Amino acid sequence: MHSPVRNEIHTIFVHVSDLKSSVKWYSELLGQEYDLETVTDPVYNLSINHHTGLTLDAGSETEEKQVTPSKYPLFNFHTDDIQEAYTFAEDQGYTIESGITNFEDFSFFTILDPDGHCIMICTG
Repeated sequence: MHSPVRNEIHTIFVHVSDLKSSVKWYSELLGQEYDLETVTDPVYNLSINHHTGLTLDAGSETEEKQVTPSKYPLFNFHTDDIQEAYTFAEDQGYTIESGITNFEDFSFFTILDPDGHCIMICTG
C-alpha cells in the first residue's frame, strides 16, 4: 500500500518545564557544547547524529507548561559500553531509575531527566 507518510522518525519532542535546565542536562549527557545565554523559549534543538532530531519544548512563554513525565522510556540513546555509560551517569549525578539489565544481544539501564521522563541508555 502506498502512503505519503515516510517510514522514518523525523523529530522526537520532549516536553519540559524548564528549558535551560533541560538543555544543560541533555547536552551534558550527550557531551555537547551549549551556551545557556543563547537558549530562548519555546524550543531548543539538540544536534543528533543521523536523521532523527531531538527538540526540547517548553511551550509558550506566556504560560507555564505542566509536564506529566512518562514512567516508561520515551526513546533510547546508544552506547557501545554499557558499564562506562552507567559509571558516567553515576559520576554526573543523574537519577538512575534502573540498574543495568543484560540480555544476550543488548544491555540497558534507565535514567530520569529533570522533569522525571524515563530515558533508556542501551547497547545493541
